[in-house]
Amino acid sequence: MKVALSMWSVHKYWYEGKWSILDFIDFAGTTKAQGVELLSIFWSDKEIELPKVEEALKRNKLEVSSYAACNNFVVSDPEQRKAQLKEVTDAVDMAVHFGTNIVRVFSGDLPHDNSITYEVGMGYVLEGLAAAAKYAEEKGVLLCIENHGLFAGRSDQVLSIIKNVGSPSLRSTFDTGNFLLVGQNPKDAVVDLKGYISHVHVKDFLPTDVEQKGNTYKALSGDLFLGKIPGDGEVDLSYIFTELIKNKYDGWLAVEFEGSEEPTMGSIISIDYVDGLVQSCIESATF
Repeated sequence: MKVALSMWSVHKYWYEGKWSILDFIDFAGTTKAQGVELLSIFWSDKEIELPKVEEALKRNKLEVSSYAACNNFVVSDPEQRKAQLKEVTDAVDMAVHFGTNIVRVFSGDLPHDNSITYEVGMGYVLEGLAAAAKYAEEKGVLLCIENHGLFAGRSDQVLSIIKNVGSPSLRSTFDTGNFLLVGQNPKDAVVDLKGYISHVHVKDFLPTDVEQKGNTYKALSGDLFLGKIPGDGEVDLSYIFTELIKNKYDGWLAVEFEGSEEPTMGSIISIDYVDGLVQSCIESATF
């Protein structure tokens, strides 16, 4: 298993206009990360930035561990759903360009006006992912659906979607923290999804009663969680990593820092912790 850093870890700086993708890559090159996860939403001008990003990756000796699409298939307008499908197929093309076979995908979210039922929304999710998976399979790419939100938050939902689509190109992005937001223990989820995990996001949450701007996340139950540096929250990462090792997972562990600390400091501490914990789990694994 190799450790990567997701650009989402420093999204605050991009949204504030302080950093570009290039700044992120140069920062990642100063850490122990061996790769980076790039996201489709962080291009300012892809045509201009792309050759510079390629050079920055070479300069910093970093691989692209995964390319993240930011899709939402739960929209009623067929033209909008086509646009969401293109978001994913474009991400597949970018993954091929960067030499990775992993594309993170989402299912989608219900509109706030409740104009779409859960059943109809799930139909849109399955339809969109089936079409996207067919394209990905042709390109030799794996779409890895992240456990996130109402449609794919729990392990049983993720597994059901994967089985219903029925494509070898649809797999799991196992997000270690997000299961807490749907009331599921990540330890149970990693067992449920064994054999289907091809990508991992590493983050941690801690229950709280006090909302803090910027790093408080509301569970479906209404409970609040604080984003934390991995190891400082409620997720048993040692157990999860050990289970991944037992199941011969040899993919990327992409750190997705969502804590309250300054983003670069929080990212460095997170990467160091994850890197050390992986080595410890490998050394102590007995099976």
